[in-house]
This record gives sequence, C-alpha cells and structure tokens, in this order.
Amino acid sequence: MLNYPGLCANTIADLLDRVRTNAPRVHVITNTVAQSFTANAVLAVGAVPSMTIAPEEAAQFSASANALLVNLGTLDEGRKAAIPLAWRAAQDAGNPIVLDPVFINRSPVRLKFAEELVEHRPTIVRVNPAELDALFGPKDGLLKLKEKGIAVALTGATDYIACPNQHFRLSNGHPVMSKVTATGCAGGAVLAAFLAVDEDHCRAAAAGLSVFNIAGEIAGEATTGPGSFVPAFLDTLYTLTPEQVETRLKLGTISSQGRNR
Repeated sequence: MLNYPGLCANTIADLLDRVRTNAPRVHVITNTVAQSFTANAVLAVGAVPSMTIAPEEAAQFSASANALLVNLGTLDEGRKAAIPLAWRAAQDAGNPIVLDPVFINRSPVRLKFAEELVEHRPTIVRVNPAELDALFGPKDGLLKLKEKGIAVALTGATDYIACPNQHFRLSNGHPVMSKVTATGCAGGAVLAAFLAVDEDHCRAAAAGLSVFNIAGEIAGEATTGPGSFVPAFLDTLYTLTPEQVETRLKLGTISSQGRNR
C-alpha cells in the first residue's frame, strides 16, 4: 500500500466516492474547443458541470456551484468580462478556485490578465513549466506561489503538487493523452470537483489528478489512438474502482522546498 502523510490509495478512492456521492457542482469557464469534453469528464467522475460564460449569468452560476475553474484557453471579451464576476462570487461563497493560465507564455495580454488573477489568490494554479516560468521567471516559481499561500499543480510527464506543508509527485498517465485536445483542461475541472469535497486542498488536488491520469492510463493501454481513446477514457473514469486506484497509483514525495527546476 502506498502511504504518504495525508494521502494514500484508500484516501484517493474515498475522495472519489465523495465526489460520486455528493455530486458537487463545478462552474467551468474554459476555451471553446474544451467545453464538450470537459463537461463530459466532469459528469463521468460524478460531478455536475455548468459552462455559461455570459457576464449577466456568471456570478449566479458560480455562487450556486461548489467550485470554479477558470481556464484562459480562449480569452475573448465575453470571458474577460465574466471571469472577474464568477471569481468574486466564488470567493464570496467560500468556494475553491482553480486557475489554468493556458498559453500565457505566448501572449502578453493573457499573461497580464493571469498575473492580476493570481493576486486575487486562487486556491490552486494548474500550470506547465513554460507557463510557470512566464508567471515568475525561470527560477523558484513554485516557491513564489507557495509564499502567496497558493497551491500549485505543475503538470507534465510527471505531475507535481506543491502546497505549504505537503508535496506530491504523481507519475500516472499515458502518452496518447497529449494527442487529444482538452485533456489538460478537463483535468483541471476534475481537480476542481475534488477540491469541492475536501478541505485539504493539496490532498484533493493530488487525488483528482491521480484519478484522472489513472483513467487515462487504463484507457490508453486499451485503445489504439486518439479517436478510440476519448470514449474509453470517459467510460473508465465513470467506472474506476478502488482496486484499480490501488493497483495503478504511482505516488511519491518531493522536497519540502519544492521541486528544483
């Protein structure tokens, strides 16, 4: 049995059961190419998505949800107007917020917007190494976010979850996941669903990403390419068992100072 302080296979399976039992609502503001797959992934894991980006509705939908995902993949004027409204409503309701600052390393406008959002203290920032470097420069980005009290999910071939007092390394997944658009976006939404059912946000983030990536690993091994992967992944996420979590989980710890980059 893999067992680290605050996290083990049994805990992850328990949190998955909480998601399925409680069916938390996740309000998702994401990019246009990700909406359908993300909504289906949220439903498959047992949560309930809402997807509106209309500024006149965003606050009400966010306030009545249990978690918020803000993904900057399509940063059009409608989303730029809706995001602050949804963000403020989520904070007023005490809901966790996941920020996924997609491609901020390729757009100064998007980077500036992400920097402003970080100052409003999301619960967790989900980034890849290039995005983290864009936010804080090429060194010590994890530490700088943690100093702000913000948890970090640094994703890649290996995922790192870094919080003030807990640090996890997650190694599940399958290469075909990078060949399907919106897997990262959907992973952020599933992560948000887990944040909604556990006050230990570091543990919840690690559990959510583990469940998502274990399902991807199983589906990737059973299919021949991206086209067959998507339905197999959704089916696997929907039916994932505690036994599969325990058998598959690849979990480690990292230094309390964060990942040396």
